Amino acid sequence: MIFKMGEIFNGPGGLGLGSKMAHLEERPDFKIKHVWANDYDASACETYEHNILRDEPDAKVYHKPVQELEIEELENIDAFAFGFPCNDYSIVGEQKGIQGEYGPLYSYGVRVINHHNPKFFVAENVGGLQSANEGKAFINILLALEDAGEWGYRLTPHLYKFEEYGVPQTRHRIIIVGIRKDLEVDFRIPAPTTKDRYVTAREAIENPPIPDDAPNHEMTNHAQKVIEMLKNIPPGENAWYEGIPEHLRLNVKGAKLSQIYKRLHPDKPSYTITGSGGGGTHVYHWAEPRALTNRERARLQTFPDDFEFKGKKEKVRQQVGMAVPPAGAKIIFESILKSFAGIPYDHLPESDWWNGLGIDLNRNNQLAMQY
Repeated sequence: MIFKMGEIFNGPGGLGLGSKMAHLEERPDFKIKHVWANDYDASACETYEHNILRDEPDAKVYHKPVQELEIEELENIDAFAFGFPCNDYSIVGEQKGIQGEYGPLYSYGVRVINHHNPKFFVAENVGGLQSANEGKAFINILLALEDAGEWGYRLTPHLYKFEEYGVPQTRHRIIIVGIRKDLEVDFRIPAPTTKDRYVTAREAIENPPIPDDAPNHEMTNHAQKVIEMLKNIPPGENAWYEGIPEHLRLNVKGAKLSQIYKRLHPDKPSYTITGSGGGGTHVYHWAEPRALTNRERARLQTFPDDFEFKGKKEKVRQQVGMAVPPAGAKIIFESILKSFAGIPYDHLPESDWWNGLGIDLNRNNQLAMQY
C-alpha cells in the first residue's frame, strides 16, 4: 500500500523526511510517496524540494501563503501532514492562541481533510498548545479534527518527549495522529526507545566528526567579549553563572532567561533548538567558546549531513529550529504503517496516551470522542 501524501506548512521537511525514511522490513510495499507540499517561505520550499522531492520529480511544492492555496484543485491524497504554525501557542510568547494571527491557521489543515478525506493525518505543534486560551484552543482543535472529513477520525494525541525516541535534544511536541474511522485501524503510541539511555550532545556532534566540507557548517564571528565570557561559563551553565567576572557579565534587567549563552553539557541531550532569537540564543559548544554551526544544530535535530538547507545563514537557522526531528517523526510514521499493515509493535498502554496533556477525559465529556 503506497500512501500518497500532501503537506502544508512543510518547513524544511522534518515530517517529510521522517515519512520518507519510514520503512517496514516485513512489508516493504507499505510506504509513503510525496505528491504535493506548501509553505509561504521561499527558502523552506527550496530546501524541501531539494531534499525531500529530489527523487520524486512528479511531486510539487507550492510556494504561497496557505490562504492562497487552491486546496480543492490539489491532487488526491491518502495521507496528510501539517505542523501548523506555533507562534501563538508557544509558552515563550504571549499565547494568544486561536485569537492570534497564526492561531487559526490549523483550520486550513481541517479544510484539506474535509476535501481529500485522507486515510490518516499527522498534525504537530508545541507543548504550549495544551494551555493556550486556558486549554480551550486545544479542545477546539481536537473537536474540529475528530469531526473532519466524510467519516471523521479517531484521534491519538500525545506529548512526545523526543529525547526518549533517540533525539539528542529535550524537545517536547504535541503530535496528533488521526486515522479515518471507517477503516477500523488501531494506532498505538510507539513506546520510547531511549528512555533509559539518552543520546548525548557529544555523541550527536562528534560521532562521527562532521566533514569540513559539509553544507551549512559556517562558523559565527563573535565579539571578543562574548568569547571571553563563554570561556568562563562551564558546560551546562548560562550567562548568569556566578563565576563570570563582573566586567564580562551582561547588563540586562528583568528575567534571566535560562538559555541565554547557555553552553551544552556534553553528556546530556541538548536543550531545545530554536529558530529565532537575538544574541545568546544560538546554542553554545561545551568545549569551544562559540555558537554551534547550523550543521551542528541540524545534527541535534537528527538531519543527516547530506541534507542541505537552502537560503542565507539566518534563514537556515530558522529552518533548523522550526523542524520536527526526522528521527522522531520516522518512528511515528513507521508505527502508522505498521498499524495499517497489521504488524504489532511496542507501544504505550492506553492509560498513558493523554499523559502530560492536562486533560481528564472522565471530567470532560465533550472530549470523550471515540475513547
